[in-house]
Amino acid sequence: MTIISATVYQIDIPLRQPFTTSFGTITTRPTIIVKAETSDGLIGWGEAAPLAFPIYKPETVAFAMITLQDYLAPLILGKEFQSIEDFNSLYQSIKGNYFAKTGFETAAWMLLALERNVSISQLIGGTKKQIETGISVGIGSVSEIFDKIETGLAAGTKRIKLKIRPDWDLELVKQVRTTFGDIPLMVDANSAYTLADIELFKKLDTYRLLMIEQPLADDDIIDHSVLQQKLETPICLDESISSVEDARRAIYLKACKIINIKPGRVGGLLETKKIHDLCQQNNVGVWCGGMMESGIARAFNIATASQTNYIYPADMDETLSYFTDDVLHTGYHIANGLVEVPAETGLGFMIDEEKIIHYTTQTLRL
Repeated sequence: MTIISATVYQIDIPLRQPFTTSFGTITTRPTIIVKAETSDGLIGWGEAAPLAFPIYKPETVAFAMITLQDYLAPLILGKEFQSIEDFNSLYQSIKGNYFAKTGFETAAWMLLALERNVSISQLIGGTKKQIETGISVGIGSVSEIFDKIETGLAAGTKRIKLKIRPDWDLELVKQVRTTFGDIPLMVDANSAYTLADIELFKKLDTYRLLMIEQPLADDDIIDHSVLQQKLETPICLDESISSVEDARRAIYLKACKIINIKPGRVGGLLETKKIHDLCQQNNVGVWCGGMMESGIARAFNIATASQTNYIYPADMDETLSYFTDDVLHTGYHIANGLVEVPAETGLGFMIDEEKIIHYTTQTLRL
């Protein structure tokens, strides 16, 4: 198989309402859609979904566009590959830039699934027919947070995740527990704390949380190891894990008991599978996080979360719960906190290219 051309769309879809974390607030979500065409006439779609600003990882939408055009496309276009391992080997000389790599890599997964007449879930070794989903509640007023929790619980969500930051943490958790009782609850700090806050985490430890996600620095493993030894609540690493090697180090140092795997953060589905398999071998559970992507990236997330060691609910709320629109003709739906894993060949959902073009702010033809 050979990709002979690609079209890269930078799109910008408004959010239904602002979303706030310890990083800051966003009101719109730019992302990058990749359309790859082969010499056999197959079309694969992928998505590169860094944020617009370097507040989650150093990579940004603008820089990913440059990387896709100037560095990845010249290594990929016109080169033959027979497997996803072959495809990944084409650009191993490029360091980092995991989100940009994911744009092309996910498109390659779809092309291989189409060629082999299987679903992406089947291709990656997924076995689940349904996956459990949870919701992520951004920072806001207590009344807004309570409304979102009530709506999520009424819809059957399997887990509530609260975004926290210094001055917006312990009291919030206490109020949620007092109001909603023993619901499946976790918190996500997005690297907002240090080991100087260890007494705070010991207090959080008393609230029966499923996990505390990425409490310390985004590039740290050692301090998380120190913190995990002081807590009963499992630490979940997110930003600290960019590769299977990062996961190996974290497991060796006992820095966490859970890992959140986001395909875009680690460079695509092949690396997610490697991390999944390593964690399964070491009795470390994983779950699939989200980046508020379009339905295209979410389709790949659903496929990867169908693997057996994804034992915690995924961040998989419906795209139209946070976007005013989406780029799928018919997106996925969640019923009682569950989403069906598509069995159809390829992506499992129909792409609405007219909508992609409608929301496009920049186009690259490669």
